[in-house]
This record gives sequence, structure tokens and C-alpha cells, in this order.
Amino acid sequence: MKHILLILSSFLSFSGLSQILIDSHWQFKTGDSLVWKNTDYNSTKWNNITTDIIWEKQGYIDYNGFAWYRKTVFLPLKLKNETLKLGGMTLNLGTIDDCDQVFFNGKLIGESGVMPPNFLTAYDKIRKYDILASDVRWGKPNVIAVRVFDNSGGGGITGQEVSLKMGELGSSIKIEAVSPISNHIFINTPEITISINLSNLSPYVFKGKVEFCLFNDFNDTISSSTQNVDLKKNHNVSTSYKTNNLQPGFYKLNIRLKSKLFNSTEVFRFGVDPEKIATSPNKPLDFDNFWSRAKRELTAVAPQFRMIYNDSLSTKSRDVFLVEMRSLDNVLIRGWYARPKAPGRYPAILHLQGYSSNQQMSWGYDKDDMAVFVLNIRGHGNSRDDINPGFPGFLLTNVKDKERYIYRGVFMDCIRAIDFLYSRDEIDKKFIVVEGGSQGGALSLATAALDYQRVTLCIAAVPFLSDFQDYFKIAVWPANEFESYMSKNPEFGWERLLENLSYFDIRNLTSMIKCPVFMSVGLKDIVCPPRINFAVYNQILSSKNYLVYPESGHGLPPDYNKTKYEWMKNELTKLQSSK
Repeated sequence: MKHILLILSSFLSFSGLSQILIDSHWQFKTGDSLVWKNTDYNSTKWNNITTDIIWEKQGYIDYNGFAWYRKTVFLPLKLKNETLKLGGMTLNLGTIDDCDQVFFNGKLIGESGVMPPNFLTAYDKIRKYDILASDVRWGKPNVIAVRVFDNSGGGGITGQEVSLKMGELGSSIKIEAVSPISNHIFINTPEITISINLSNLSPYVFKGKVEFCLFNDFNDTISSSTQNVDLKKNHNVSTSYKTNNLQPGFYKLNIRLKSKLFNSTEVFRFGVDPEKIATSPNKPLDFDNFWSRAKRELTAVAPQFRMIYNDSLSTKSRDVFLVEMRSLDNVLIRGWYARPKAPGRYPAILHLQGYSSNQQMSWGYDKDDMAVFVLNIRGHGNSRDDINPGFPGFLLTNVKDKERYIYRGVFMDCIRAIDFLYSRDEIDKKFIVVEGGSQGGALSLATAALDYQRVTLCIAAVPFLSDFQDYFKIAVWPANEFESYMSKNPEFGWERLLENLSYFDIRNLTSMIKCPVFMSVGLKDIVCPPRINFAVYNQILSSKNYLVYPESGHGLPPDYNKTKYEWMKNELTKLQSSK
């Protein structure tokens, strides 16, 4: 039976309860064919891979696109009655970058995100899929097939717990970490105590241990400890985890409930004095001159603003236009502009985009009390006529030459967008807001810094492009793209690379900002971790506020839009009153 990758990693009996665990070793193949989900497909020639880390770190460097994981598991007939009693099985796959479809014996049992052509990522969603007992081939091999699409950056199953568990045990034995601080940010708190509630809602007795392991931003182990636990059926136990004298930064507490028969892990994230996080200075001596020259070069390029009315997007109250203009190096860029039909002078929002996105009309489009300009920077969306490096690749375009690096032009594209708003008679020039998330958050901060005399407010969510020295140590992407690039260009050297990137590091720009800033972060963000967000925030000298979403990753919850809009309106009201 060599074609079976895994016969059975464990068959366990526990007070009448049985449980199956699968390990991290799977079969793997790049490409795409729905035939690969079938139980009779022969995958013996596929490569082996583990689910402990992304596929880029297992030899598939720079691979983006479709790939499949397969695993075969033998489920003994003696488990059938117990599984029927417990309602089936649960397959846990952790997080998958970017989207997936999961098949059990050829049947689709769940999916997360959306496959191309209508691609939608779900990279930060925990995958947990139910398997009906009736779908199991008892006493025979069963095939789990996972179809994955990765758009850019890291790809595949990313390393959290991968398991196949019997019935409801996984949902019946629960770990709950409770913070005394709602946003999980501890300020001036020498001793931190996290309450831990363990509950056993199953009809079985659980005896084992609860293990605590605390990691810092750089995944260094700070402390570890173990407590014995005895969970009777339908019983709760409360305990706590205490730590003290932590350095400013962000931490991950792994809480693992463990016995010979069952493992379950909960992760609790928190921050300690984030406004005291110190980073190594790396601002070049000619930094200010570098950006002054770039702005002078932009000024020498005639913008050639052109507005094309779009009837299909316009409404009874708003006119919508496609905007074309010329930016640094005479590059053609485009965007979408919406303005109220009613005569008057209006505040304006410049919305700046996330990495690799194609911007259409966006947040604020439905507001009749403001104008909205949605920009597609060079190489993005409908601004690819002159520059189109694609993704991946955009980040590395001309990175060896700071004078030609792609983000030099990108930052100037954003200032050109401010030029466009200033050219419009219907815009109240005293009230111009820049906002965006991820790359758009970084661009909002850069625009507020480089065009500080014209930008009134800045709203940045989970900002990107900051503190590259630490960023490459704590985030998988884009570090993997740069690592791949440097492996092919070793003569360039990491020191020179970081020196070039220091001109585009947002933390080196933000001290120039004069306007109020509102920043939001997600504690579970693995793309732009909170540490790099605060590397930026702590350099801002103007009025500033931050909001932390403790249960969010790189995507913030829907109510964030309402929150940032209310902040903006309050700040504009204060500014109008003062003037």
C-alpha cells in the first residue's frame, strides 16, 4: 500500500471516545486539475511537502498560482458507531494563503475565499471543515484533497494546527483567554495577568496539561510553563497566566491543552507599551534632498489632466469621471473622481490603494457632502500603460537604483493626485483627506508627509512599507520575494538593499507630517504586523490617535469604515470651527 501517504498516525481510545490525528506530511503538486480530487487518481509520483510552513520555503520559490495537497487516511470500521454518535469529524487546516477548496473522497466539504477569475483572498481565516460520517469509507482509504490558489507572496497551508478530529470533541473542549483590557494593549503594566477559562462540554473526562508558551515579535521564546488540569465532564476550570517586566512590543501567548489523547491550541495576542517601541535609526543623510528633487522633477511634468464623464457610474446626486493625468517620468496614471452635483465647495478624500489591487469607486463614494478621488498608482488597475511589472515583481522593480525604484514614482503619483484635487474649483482646499489600508495606508502617510502643506487629515489602516530591517525578520511576505531576489543577485548585498529601501521606509517620512493622523491595526496581522505599524506611528509628531482590533488580521472588520468616517467628520468639524 505504498500509494497511501498516511495509513493512520494515531488511533486512540479515551473513555469510549476515539480520535484520529493526522500529521503534517502530505503529497503536493503545482498546477490545477479537478481530476486530482478523485479517490481513484494515482498521486504516487507527486512530491512530498509538509504543512508546517509555506511552499516557498520548501523549494517552490516565487511560485504563485494553483497547487494541490493530497493525503490518504485509513479509518477503521470500529470507529463508525462512535463517529455516528458524535456527529462526524472535523478537519482543521489552520490558515491557507490565499483561497482553497477542500474535498473529502471527491466531495467538496468546504471552501474559503474565491478562486479566479473573481479572486478573493481569505489568507487570515482559520479553516475548519466538517465531514459527515456517511461520507467516510470505513475500513478503506479516504482521500483528503486541498485545492489552493495563491495570488502573491507566501502560498499554501501556512503552519497552524492541521488535524482530523472525531466528532464534537474539538468544539466541546474550549480554551478562552480573557484580557482585562478590551483592546489587549497594556500600558505601564509591570505585571500582566491573563485569565484562562477551560470548559469541557463533552460527556467525557479530560485529564492532561495546559502548556503556556510566550513569544515576542521575532518569535523568540520569552517564557514557558505547564499546569496539570483535570476537566470533568460538563465542567469548567479557571486558571491564569502571569508575566512581568516585558519589553515594549507585541506578544503571542500559545495556550495548549494537551493529553495523550487530545491536543487543542488557542493563541492570545497582546501589546505592551507600543508607543515606547524603539527602532534603529536608518534615515539617510541626503533623505530630504532626495525627496525634494523628486518633487521638483514632478513639477516639471505637465499633468495634462483629462476628465471623462462616466454615465453608468453617475447618479442623480453625483457625477463620476474617469481621470487621466501624467506623473513623474511622464507616466500615464488614472483614477476615478466623484463629486456632488449640487453647487458648492466640498472637502475631498483621496483614496489610495492596497498592493496589487484594481481600484474602482470606493469608500465615501455614496457621501453627498464630499468629493472622492480614487487613484490607481502606476502598475496597478487602469494605470498600466507605461509601467506594468506585474505581481509578484512590483516590489522589486529597479530596487538596485533608488533613483529609479518603483516607489519613487508611486509616491509622486499620490502628490499628482493632490495636484488634481487642487485644480478643481469645487474642492475646498482647506479640507483634503488622504486615506487607505495596507499599501494604501503607507501611501497615505507618505503623501501627508511629502505634501504636508496641502493634506488636512490622514487615515492609515495597517500601513505597509515600514521598518524593513525588522519587517524582513517577522513577516513571511514580502521577505520571501526579497530573499529570492537576493539569492539571484548576491553581488548586490543586503546592506545596499536596505540602504536603498531606507529612502522609502515610511517611518523615515512621518516626522514631516503636520496634520492629525488616525491609524488602525489588527493584532493578528501577519502581513503588516503591529510592530511595524508602530514603528511608523511613533515617529509622528502631529496630533495622532490609534485604534487596535485585537481579533482582526490584515483585514479590519466592517465597522471600521464607520469608525474612520466618524473620526474624519469630527476632525473636519473641529478644523472648520477653528477657521
